[in-house]
Amino acid sequence: MVRILAIDQGTSATKAVVVEPDGSIGAVTEVALPVTASGDGAVEVDPEALWTSVLTAGRDALARAGGAVEGIGLANQGETIVAWNRLTGAPIGPGIVWQDRRSAELCTALARDGWDRRLATLTGLELDPYFTAPKIAWLRARVGSQPTITTTDTWMLHRLCGAFVTDVATAGRSLLVDLDAAAWSPTACAAFGIDPTELPVIVSNAEVVGTTSWFGGEIPVAGLCVDQQAALFAESCLDPGETKCTYGTGAFLLTSTGAEPRRSTNGLVGCVAWQLGDETAWCLDGQVYTAGSAVTWLQQLGLIDESADLDRLAIRADTAGRVAFVPGLAGLAAPFWRPNARGAFVGLDLATGRPEIVRAVIEGIAASVACLARAASADLGTPLARLRVDGGLTRSQVLLQAQADLAQLPVEVYPSPHATALGVAAFARLGLGAADSPAAAVGSWTPATTVEPACTPDEAADRLGRWDAAAAATMNL
Repeated sequence: MVRILAIDQGTSATKAVVVEPDGSIGAVTEVALPVTASGDGAVEVDPEALWTSVLTAGRDALARAGGAVEGIGLANQGETIVAWNRLTGAPIGPGIVWQDRRSAELCTALARDGWDRRLATLTGLELDPYFTAPKIAWLRARVGSQPTITTTDTWMLHRLCGAFVTDVATAGRSLLVDLDAAAWSPTACAAFGIDPTELPVIVSNAEVVGTTSWFGGEIPVAGLCVDQQAALFAESCLDPGETKCTYGTGAFLLTSTGAEPRRSTNGLVGCVAWQLGDETAWCLDGQVYTAGSAVTWLQQLGLIDESADLDRLAIRADTAGRVAFVPGLAGLAAPFWRPNARGAFVGLDLATGRPEIVRAVIEGIAASVACLARAASADLGTPLARLRVDGGLTRSQVLLQAQADLAQLPVEVYPSPHATALGVAAFARLGLGAADSPAAAVGSWTPATTVEPACTPDEAADRLGRWDAAAAATMNL
């Protein structure tokens, strides 16, 4: 095995992890990344702050760990884009974050012309502002024809090693890739007025795309992936039906479908999971746009001081009031696809207090994920066996129990808070030829804990049915 610097460039922070040859963690540095949002649906990030966070986190982690690394893996946040000068690498204006909703009208106009179903059939994705292409078209109309517009991974890689590439899993989040061919689709590009010859070269998830001296010496960049697929890989979801959910800024449930692409008939999206050499794996994907960001929202309102307050308050809640929360603070994604939906509490009364509000937020996140698990099971035609989970919110025992109850599945907690980084480190091992199979690259692991359902299927169905009704009411407002 080899020593890897894994960089997980996320929505609200950049994390750098030095992964030792035996798979253990040598050092971790996390650098916060401010994101700004406004009432018109804008969610933006300063590209230079993003770049600085990558360098700061990577260099500090290496200093803490001591010694050299043999390779670098880079994970990215997926659908966030930036306009930049191809000659200088300088960004032009703010980065447009994946949560940004300002391209909703563009999507509506395309849907009126029938592009929503055509694109779903071609790309496996829904026509929604979440994905990359609507943002590119929206931004192109504002910055003109000269700047290059790409996802942030391409821009970072250009700065790191001069490459103009994106990995196939990240490209698959764009609404521009033919799902079956795992290549840019001229038809999809035409829908958004995008010239496919101006797009980056699509590469696999495990290959050397160049070397970089930003972290000392000349280090090969050998592993690339969008964050959620990297976590899917780390959590050994290699066989069809294996499913994980990451609770970060949003919550993202992915189910492996193996060597066959799937097009969902239950509101999920089909996309490439990863490509290793000539072999491509696919997955089904469902998204909850606000999970950790809903907890941050509770903090901003003064209802909690820190995330550690979640369980302390939630266990005091009087559940008899049955308050439901629909986490549509940035619209509703799978399986609803209502970008203009908003969040809502349903069932409030004079006895509702902070504990009930906090518990409702936790259970609303869990209910949203349970809906995704239900859709994945329907698409696969077989029940899921378990749900593997990772991310900051898995520290909440109330969330874990609510998730197990509502999904009626054992919930296995990944033993490390660094699933995405460990996944992209595994890709880098493969890219460097230091592992001969996905299983060998990932290694073995045991869940930190497994939470079993504590309620009956009928009770779960009743609770989830009430949440479904609340979500439906929200979408009809």
